[in-house]
Amino acid sequence: VCRSNKSPWVCLTCSSVHCGRYVNGHAKKHYEDAQIPMTNHKKTEKQEKVQHTVCMDCSSYSTYCYRCDDFVVNDTKLGLVQKVREHLQNLENSAFASDRHRKRKLLENSSLNSKLLKVNGSTTALCATGLRNLGNTCFMNAILQSLSNIQQFCCYFKELPAVELRNGKTAGRRTYHTRSQGDNNVSLVEEFRKTLCALWQGSQTAFSPESLFYVVWKIMPNFRGYQQQDAHEFMRYLLDHLHLELQGGFNGVSRSVILQENSNLSANNKCCVNGASTVVTAIFGGILQNEVNCLICGTESRKFDPFLDLSLDIPSQFRNKRTKNQESGPMCTLRDCLRSFTDLEELDETELYMCHKCKKKQKSTKKFWIQKLPKVLCLHLKRFHWTAYLRNKVDTYVEFPLRGLDMKCYLLEPENSGPESCLYDLVAVVVHHGSGVGSGHYTAYAAHEGRWFHFNDSTVTLTDEETVGKAKAYILFYVERQAKPGAEKL
Repeated sequence: VCRSNKSPWVCLTCSSVHCGRYVNGHAKKHYEDAQIPMTNHKKTEKQEKVQHTVCMDCSSYSTYCYRCDDFVVNDTKLGLVQKVREHLQNLENSAFASDRHRKRKLLENSSLNSKLLKVNGSTTALCATGLRNLGNTCFMNAILQSLSNIQQFCCYFKELPAVELRNGKTAGRRTYHTRSQGDNNVSLVEEFRKTLCALWQGSQTAFSPESLFYVVWKIMPNFRGYQQQDAHEFMRYLLDHLHLELQGGFNGVSRSVILQENSNLSANNKCCVNGASTVVTAIFGGILQNEVNCLICGTESRKFDPFLDLSLDIPSQFRNKRTKNQESGPMCTLRDCLRSFTDLEELDETELYMCHKCKKKQKSTKKFWIQKLPKVLCLHLKRFHWTAYLRNKVDTYVEFPLRGLDMKCYLLEPENSGPESCLYDLVAVVVHHGSGVGSGHYTAYAAHEGRWFHFNDSTVTLTDEETVGKAKAYILFYVERQAKPGAEKL
């Protein structure tokens, strides 16, 4: 209908192809047009077939049911969905084989011009590579694309030597895994490295992170299956497991040795989380000071907590605002969320503090200070919260700066920091589209060599700062500004 080549969805009843729910929604209109007026609440199997409720994403082969309004993993008794999936794969493979030579020539020609590409009104990013959706894996793709644009972090992994995974028959040769293989000898660091190397290579064909997804399934059981997952939760699990594996090394080669030799990540500026320092803690690691004061006797308790990201509440007075241009009341800003996180607060009855002087739980106040800022400041906005039995989304627009986020006023000892050392510039934003944590869609915006890109699974497009600034951010990645000797203050 709209001639879009993005996200084609095929109806599994009549084989007609329309654009999916994240484009212009013509597949949904096809479903609505085919509805039969309900004569009773029980629909027969024949009626369900006529209603065209189920369709398949031709890119990721995931199946979506408009009646359930969700992706589904079930199949028919005869395995008809899997047969359609295999048929589509065969069509794609045959088309690719016959067209491979022509595509290679096109890629060679475009690679010559890709370095000369300027914005010039064009919206196609020839140098960026998308990530294929493997069945609701947009949560993973958005995080991977964001991390790939944090240069210091990404370059560390890309410069690591390739690991040969030895498992008997394949000893001495590199093993490329798929999810169907039952091999325990897996390396998250290695698959993460290969994925990062595949991005920004100038390929116009989206990369399929299937080997990485297999390892994620293997070592992070929470993410098994094809249901939608929380991008922030995935990011924390990913960073934690990368950190653990880097500490232990692989095949007898300790990754921390390579880290210690890297002059950019000196041992004097690291924050440890669960053991020895790695590139994860050297880049994302900061330290909070948690002050708790007993309101009865005045006893003060202080402790230092390492962090990889800060989870910020959206203040309750802003939660009813739905759009950026809504005029009712002041606009919520990132500073409001940071102030809410660090301001002094009285703990409620469910969080009474065990006072060592009073020898019992007492009413108390709590306050956070940032004792050490990280090189990359990751801020997670708490958009999902529980109300009764439901997990609702806070859809409030939060204004955030693209440059010059000043964190000095949240520091424990601001006088010890330089004039430019507390300034941060935005490098990536993860956005959740939709209403629920178990549904919807994730995309990411990221800056690369002075240009902003929008990463929507396999589709990558050039965008501008104004569009990025209007996004309803879920996770924000800020990079510490490097002060240039003799340069004017920005």
